[in-house]
Amino acid sequence: MKKFVVFLIGLYQKLLSFETGIPSLFFRVKICRFTPTCSEYAKGAVKKYGVTKGIEMSLRRISKCHPWNRGGYDPVGPV
Repeated sequence: MKKFVVFLIGLYQKLLSFETGIPSLFFRVKICRFTPTCSEYAKGAVKKYGVTKGIEMSLRRISKCHPWNRGGYDPVGPV
């Protein structure tokens, strides 16, 4: 299951992401506030903590993505 979720995230990155996917060929804008990107963070969290905890951490990270958060460096850390 873990490998499948990581595969789906990778597919999203290659096809749909405005940072790294096909849309990035047409729209040259920096969208992500964080380093690593949320999809890279999600892949790392799922690999390190498993599907359930990894997705939970990823959703918390995505919820921080708004104009009132400065963003910055936010690696996958301890739970």
